[in-house]
Amino acid sequence: MRRRRNVKIVATLGPASSDEESIGKLFDAGTDVFRINMSHTDHKLLRTLHQRIRKVEAARGRPIGILVDLQGPKLRLGTFEDGEVTLQAGDQFILDSDPAPGHGKRALMPHPEIFAGLEVGQPVLLNDGRVRLRVEARDATSATCRVEVGGTLSDRKGVSLPETLLPLTPITEKDRADLEAALNLDIDWVALSFIQRPEDLAEARKMTRGKAAIMAKLEKPLAIERLADIIEMSDALMVARGDLGVELPLERLPGLQKQIIRGCRRAGKPVVVATQMLESMIAAPLPTRAEVSDVATAVFEGADAVMLSAESATGKFPIDAVSTMSRIGEEVEADPNYAAIIAAQRAEPEPTGPDAISAAARTVAETLNLASLVCYTSSGATGLRVARERPSRPIIALTPSVATGRRLALVWGLHCVLTEDAQDETDMVDRACRIAFREDFAQAGQRIIITAGVPFGTPGATNMLRIAFVGSNGAGAE
Repeated sequence: MRRRRNVKIVATLGPASSDEESIGKLFDAGTDVFRINMSHTDHKLLRTLHQRIRKVEAARGRPIGILVDLQGPKLRLGTFEDGEVTLQAGDQFILDSDPAPGHGKRALMPHPEIFAGLEVGQPVLLNDGRVRLRVEARDATSATCRVEVGGTLSDRKGVSLPETLLPLTPITEKDRADLEAALNLDIDWVALSFIQRPEDLAEARKMTRGKAAIMAKLEKPLAIERLADIIEMSDALMVARGDLGVELPLERLPGLQKQIIRGCRRAGKPVVVATQMLESMIAAPLPTRAEVSDVATAVFEGADAVMLSAESATGKFPIDAVSTMSRIGEEVEADPNYAAIIAAQRAEPEPTGPDAISAAARTVAETLNLASLVCYTSSGATGLRVARERPSRPIIALTPSVATGRRLALVWGLHCVLTEDAQDETDMVDRACRIAFREDFAQAGQRIIITAGVPFGTPGATNMLRIAFVGSNGAGAE
């Protein structure tokens, strides 16, 4: 089941793709990580989906990652007397704590803590930004606004506050219960919505207790201002372009996407690009040319993964969407410009032994045109370091930990194989060569480069490089 691309694919499960057969087909089409959106999933369905994914994993013999995406706080208006109202530019409109149904002059904002964070002059966006207000006055229970862009509002439409630092935790009571249920299933990644600052990740760190890796979803403009700190505090990032595009001018999104991807690459943290990547394939068997270019841009930038949402969860062509995304990745990575673009963005290695070893392994592999790089990684840190180098040669990550293999399924270029730790240097070479041969990464007579740490099995001890020939039966020789 070797992939012929480095970029990974995350596919969201939903009504169109939740049975075991569909999950198997999605994996065969190219899915590396399955996303479970807790906005639409109860705990019973979570357990069922987890069980089905693990059955597919056992049948395919490859580690498969599971990403549980927590809902986070949802800011919504209350209801209206007639179901909807139409606001005109220049109108005054009040958001308040009165639970009575709204009308053309006011509406319920059932989140009183918002009023404490709002300041005069700040914008309030309603209904995915279709209606725009500006705060003129506020107190502890209401905000008086002026309509800048009018439009129609109906019951429970969303509220966005792009310039307001809200006194809200990104983890609601529902999220706490969902996270605990997910951790009991040993899922691999947890995605956090509504991140405004790096401190928002601290609570999740305490709750996960190292049982799952944390992915911060960048949806708020305030998070962009603290990007470097958020990258440092998280295990991975998601460019959540849907909500980010509501709260920021759309023309800023392409530049921010590049900025986020490059920041993550410098830090060696995985980054996922999400939202509307192949949106038209929800209803059509083929994407638009613009969507193909959008996916290709993320691949050219060196993103670790690209993600499908409704395309695979509720669309008519979930398998086709995955296979299309996979083909785009393969074609981009075969483009003659791809290697130069990726190399131009490569960061200098950190001044540590493991980072220097990983950088040297890439240089040697490319200089000698070796068949592949093989890295032994227990905690996953070495795998991340090698992937950070974005080598032009394939990477095999050997790990004794199934949890590590599943987490690394998200990471650029890593083909993860579960195997025991090497017993000695001879076993290290032989095991690496046999696996490279068996997994179709090297043929007899070719050479591979191996990174490992001595003493064997010690996390973070990468301190060795070895070049080895692959023998006629796959066995290795120095």
